[in-house]
Amino acid sequence: MTPRITPRGPVSAALLQALPQAPQHSRTAAEGIVEEVRAALSAGPDLLTDDDLQLSLYLIYGLSYGGTVDADDEWEWDPDIVVARRLLERRFEEQLRERVPVGDLPDADAEAVAAHLFSLTAEDGGPSLSRYIAKKAGDEQLREFVIQRSIYTRKEADPHSWAIPRLTGRAKAALVEVQSDEYGGGRPHRIHAEIFARTMRGLGLDDTYGAYVDDVPAITLASFTMMSMFGMNRRLRGAIAGHLAAFEMTSSIPNRFYGNGFRRLGYDEDVTEYYDEHVEADAVHEQIAGRDLAGGLAEDEPELLPDILFGAAACLYVDGLAGQHILDSWEDGRSSLRTREEVTA
Repeated sequence: MTPRITPRGPVSAALLQALPQAPQHSRTAAEGIVEEVRAALSAGPDLLTDDDLQLSLYLIYGLSYGGTVDADDEWEWDPDIVVARRLLERRFEEQLRERVPVGDLPDADAEAVAAHLFSLTAEDGGPSLSRYIAKKAGDEQLREFVIQRSIYTRKEADPHSWAIPRLTGRAKAALVEVQSDEYGGGRPHRIHAEIFARTMRGLGLDDTYGAYVDDVPAITLASFTMMSMFGMNRRLRGAIAGHLAAFEMTSSIPNRFYGNGFRRLGYDEDVTEYYDEHVEADAVHEQIAGRDLAGGLAEDEPELLPDILFGAAACLYVDGLAGQHILDSWEDGRSSLRTREEVTA
């Protein structure tokens, strides 16, 4: 059972109206989706903060992930849906590249690339959300944090897994090694997305995927749609490799703080296990992702080096914005989630 999703504008409204029907019975509606996308883009929106267009990308990618939206399976490769997706992706990618400088390139060898990525992530000036959670966050804020993270984490590892068939050799083997851990090493109860589901249940939250999509802002959706875009487009395989490297390199220490924050308020292992698991796992994953995945890919396909660094920088930039939104909201004494008025507007 997929959750009910509320439209946030004309594009997402057109999608939500059309998708439950079979495409062959909805040609006019499908063509209308493309026209709505063209009209929306003509207004020059900021795709990182546009609720309607981010929800629309989330819905379109959800056709490939499954379990996201009530839709006929034939929509996934419907020509009009593909056109709408490509229009949105082009503008999204253009805006990301405008805002995320790559800078000087290291040599295209594994050690140099890994060193560059470790330096990049060490210098990241992102918000200290994890420290706030460790020391100050209250129960309701911790619940908000888990709701915000559920958009990705209940699908954890899936966006990066699209890259497996798009890679070869050392990079492919490295990605499979990391993903095997993410998927529990063959043990269903150890799949990280399922461990996170236990965290949600321990907080009294609904662990159904997308149960809280109406509650999260565009920037939270953008973090997920960006990695989906990187993973689902073969030409962006360098970007998804760099994204995963930066993602893993900035995970271990924050997860220790997150776990400590939950323990501070008396939560037990049912809630903290997800964070504790990532303290050790991601300390290993960052080495594999930095040297063997990103570095190995740069050695095998040096022309992808700029995109590897772009993916890493984009990860830090967008996730930094998402974290800053949460932190700013809490420090201002308000919720980081969308208000009821925003949801029903």
